[in-house]
Amino acid sequence: MSLTARANKKVRHPGSVILSALTIFAAVTTFALLLFLIVYILVKGIPYLTPDLFSLEYTSDNVSLMPSLINTFIMTVVSLAIAAPLGIFAAIFLVEYAGKGNKFVGLIRITAETLSGIPSIVYGLFGMLFFVTTLKWGMSLLAGACTLVIMVLPLIMRTSEEALKAVPDSYREASFGLGAGKLRTIFTIVLPSAVPGILAGVILAIGRIIGETAALLYTAGTVAAVPSNLMGSGRTLALHMYVLSSEGLHMNQASATAVVIMIFVLVINGLSGMIAKRIAKG
Repeated sequence: MSLTARANKKVRHPGSVILSALTIFAAVTTFALLLFLIVYILVKGIPYLTPDLFSLEYTSDNVSLMPSLINTFIMTVVSLAIAAPLGIFAAIFLVEYAGKGNKFVGLIRITAETLSGIPSIVYGLFGMLFFVTTLKWGMSLLAGACTLVIMVLPLIMRTSEEALKAVPDSYREASFGLGAGKLRTIFTIVLPSAVPGILAGVILAIGRIIGETAALLYTAGTVAAVPSNLMGSGRTLALHMYVLSSEGLHMNQASATAVVIMIFVLVINGLSGMIAKRIAKG
């Protein structure tokens, strides 16, 4: 259809013109806000990315973010190592094994949606009461990671479930027709086809893990050092930025930390996208 024909059609239907204008306005506004946010963070933070900020040890003079960067990486890996398999396998059960109309499945879905809407401070208080106090783990990376697992598990489970549902049933039927069993069909046909959608959920989970502060404030602690093991306390990048900004003494370094957080998230998301494309091609 030519542009003239489209324009004439919209003139005949004023509602189409209004909806098109609202869609374009929403898209432009979203892009402008995102661009403004990125430029603002870069302008405020880049001038203060000094070598002292990347020292291996934190002091009150250099306020190095390197220990927090390492802790963030450890926290992300540990949290995903627990949450990703649990969430994906739970989604496989819900989609491939649980019968349609199952009340237990409905209860699980409602529970997951409810957990997704709980404020992070509530997770932090639960983690402090259960992992830190009851299990006597103290303020530690492990307590923080387990709290984050509970936070991101519903997100990974729901996105993985939707990705598995999006795989056409013809794939499963073709595999069964060739004599493959259900388990082999799931792991060789269904899961590889759903990898892009599953990784999208994992990427969202990574973003929440990296940006979390309230939950970790009560579970992982704010020690500016890399612990010798997971039972030691340590702050992440987001907590590091929060502490610096709350003190009000190192606002420039807090802005520089925001730049590092943004770059860290972009790098992880880029690597996840590359992995998804390679798995999909394979």
